[in-house]
Amino acid sequence: MKLYFLSLASGSSGNCYYLGTSEYGILIDAGIGIRTIRKILKENSIDFSQIIALLITHDHADHIKTAGCLGETYHIPVYATEAVHKGIDSSRYVTETLGTSRRIIEKGITFAIRDFHITAFEVPHDSTDNVGYHIRFGSHTFMFATDVGHITRTISAYVSKTNHLIIEANYDEEMLLSGSYPQFLKERVSSSTGHLSNREAAEFLATHYHPELKNIWLCHLSRDNNHPELAYKTVNIRLFNEGIRVGKDVSLTTLKRSTPSDLYEFD
Repeated sequence: MKLYFLSLASGSSGNCYYLGTSEYGILIDAGIGIRTIRKILKENSIDFSQIIALLITHDHADHIKTAGCLGETYHIPVYATEAVHKGIDSSRYVTETLGTSRRIIEKGITFAIRDFHITAFEVPHDSTDNVGYHIRFGSHTFMFATDVGHITRTISAYVSKTNHLIIEANYDEEMLLSGSYPQFLKERVSSSTGHLSNREAAEFLATHYHPELKNIWLCHLSRDNNHPELAYKTVNIRLFNEGIRVGKDVSLTTLKRSTPSDLYEFD
């Protein structure tokens, strides 16, 4: 059965990813409007009715805005840790309180949704709680690590058993330093519970690459403190310096902030 990956949006204005087959699929985060989700899926020949689950990484607005609608209006189970669910309940950005659609998960405990075997893992970020997801489907393993304050041993361990990696490259350090953000926000973004810079992502990827890692997508790029070309170049050069050739050893792509990616297909 073929597997498909699609980024619907990836940035501070909203995040949403799709992973599925021709028969069913899941969403990871829902920080964009329901009409946009349905429209993008339809444009990629994905039937919205085939969405069987929503996984939430954390309770910031750009990741949960449509969680209540998906859960309560469309009766799609919403998976998150207990702390993240409490954050969703108290968020002013989610108008529908999750009831029967609520599913509680625990970090490090693998659970199954049809043929997806999913493990949530700890990711440092300044939200109520924050996780990444390691998802196994047949011979493929995907890892989602967005809003990463700093790299941990846990993150490194999951990358070592990943084929397809979606990882944050949020900001360029010089752009952030010289940019228009107030000082407190600059400090928040660059803190150990903030976001991962291009340089930090590049260093991590260069030192943790392994031959089974086939695809890297850089996600959650800042609108004000980054450029797709800059993020790509920073990572590409660091990989090259380590003897890793983009296009031959691994595929590297920057995901767009507010427009969908290509639909990726895996046998």
